[in-house]
Amino acid sequence: MCPPAMALTNDDEFQKGVKHLFENGVSKLPNKYILPVSDRPKVDKEHPNAAKSSLKLPVIDFGELQGPNRSQVLNSLSSACEEYGFFQVVNHSIPIEAIRSMIDVSTRFFGLPYEERAKYMSSDMTSPVRYGTSLNQRKDSVFCWRDFLKLVCHPLSDVLPHWPSCPMDFREVAATYARETKWLFIRITEAILESLGLWGATTEEKTEEDDEILKQFHDGSQLMVVNCFPPCPEPDLTLGMPPHSDYGFLTLLLQDEVEGLQIQYKGKWITVEPMPNSFVVNVGDHLEIFSNGRYKSVLHRVFVNPAKPRLSVASLHSLPFNCMVGPSPKLIDQVNPRRYKDTDFATFLEYISSCEPKKKNFLESRKLT
Repeated sequence: MCPPAMALTNDDEFQKGVKHLFENGVSKLPNKYILPVSDRPKVDKEHPNAAKSSLKLPVIDFGELQGPNRSQVLNSLSSACEEYGFFQVVNHSIPIEAIRSMIDVSTRFFGLPYEERAKYMSSDMTSPVRYGTSLNQRKDSVFCWRDFLKLVCHPLSDVLPHWPSCPMDFREVAATYARETKWLFIRITEAILESLGLWGATTEEKTEEDDEILKQFHDGSQLMVVNCFPPCPEPDLTLGMPPHSDYGFLTLLLQDEVEGLQIQYKGKWITVEPMPNSFVVNVGDHLEIFSNGRYKSVLHRVFVNPAKPRLSVASLHSLPFNCMVGPSPKLIDQVNPRRYKDTDFATFLEYISSCEPKKKNFLESRKLT
């Protein structure tokens, strides 16, 4: 039997998140979640905002990257980063079991009673674990239809005791997954640096400087964000996440089989078709800055649906929190002058704490005119 529909007037109810609303039988989208007409996923019936167009992203076969076809794969990787800012990685060597277990334990975490999930609620953006809703629930004027669990992953031994202890296997499964995605991030980063002409795959081609940049990534920041998008009573009026680019160098996204991710491509919103056991990888603002604009971080958003819950796990990677990120000196010359100011994580936190993060506003604020 369905739970009774809720009458919602109390703002405290929204602070508890959309899973709580869904579990209490909300049958009409509360005003707090209704976007202005121009920001909705479909502007009007005549010109649906390309929500039905779907796209198979460029596929990078990780196995091929390790073999004799490396140079061809690097060319494909380079054009994917320039044209789409997104690609899918297959044959990535991460055990299927680690992927399935992460989806499973995350689903069970969001299935816990609200009181158990709420133990991890915090408005402290630097907290090693943070459960919340929308993007910034203290600042957002309109909420998005999403709950999240954010886990700082580095250094793992320091943060692990703060992670949820329920479900009982959560820490073990999430830590294994964090290590696996970190390994994959390093391998993909090597390929990206090589595609930019900044790193050599063979010992003869490498310089100390090349090894130093990779060492920084080994010691770099990693943030895991588990996103929960319950079925939504009126999905045409809201979004799971509004248009944004990712802060950081690269994001590795694991999604279940339910569609939801859209990227902006040639001015239109295109749905990314989920591919089993693959990772969607996207260029972050840091990589756009580091590549001096050659590789682009791209706007993406998430739409929701009335029938199926959707779960995704984003692993955001970059340089250490205290590092300055600027264009690589090797990518600056008279033809390609420096296009971005240096930035660090503190500047970003200050920026998003002071305003609602929209689109690529932070990156725009780092551009040199």
